[in-house]
Amino acid sequence: MDKRTFLKTSLLAGAGAMLLSKTKVLGETIASHNEPVPFPQAPLPYPYNALEPHIDAQTMEIHYSKHYAAYTKNFNDAVTNLKVTATDIKDIFKETSKYPAAIRNQGGGYYNHTMFWEIMAPKAGGEPSGELASRINKDFGSFSKFREDFNKASMSVFGSGWTWLLEKDGKLVIATLPNQDNPLMDISPVKGKPILCLDVWEHAYYLKHQNRRAEYIEAFWNVVNWKKVETNLG
Repeated sequence: MDKRTFLKTSLLAGAGAMLLSKTKVLGETIASHNEPVPFPQAPLPYPYNALEPHIDAQTMEIHYSKHYAAYTKNFNDAVTNLKVTATDIKDIFKETSKYPAAIRNQGGGYYNHTMFWEIMAPKAGGEPSGELASRINKDFGSFSKFREDFNKASMSVFGSGWTWLLEKDGKLVIATLPNQDNPLMDISPVKGKPILCLDVWEHAYYLKHQNRRAEYIEAFWNVVNWKKVETNLG
């Protein structure tokens, strides 16, 4: 780790330890390194360069400190301005259609990225084991078939969006949604419990891969934290 990255990461980690929030984001209490807000910015679980060479440090830094930070701020501003009283983001998503677009777009960007950071880790990748592996084999035939289907779905997203592995009616299914939508929103054509997600917005990969999205998708499998993904099962 270079000195610049170390200092930035240390500052984030230190500040994150200063303030705690009881707001539930992904079903867990998370720490905040911002001013107390209804939905705090979750600390990145690893240094910016921890996922290299698969996800480069510059992309992670911009993605986290600029894009994600903006979604967090804008979502909290929207929640405050609209006087939203719900403290669990999932309850807000259940009524997405009742709110202005800021709740859908900024709230989705906030939640989706928070989950995205958590399902990646350094020295991860490979294949899942245990219950998750059994469920994937049951619903897709094999892990290789699941991965092939997930890749195809990710490549099929036109413009910006996300690819999801979700639990729907007791079965694991793959779905793609545009922009910052997710399967928890009442406006989503495919609803279910998010298990795994992949950001296929260009800002997630363009610095390293330019227009070669397929390279980015393949790189992603090297950093998937399958142990964390399994905890997302119902």
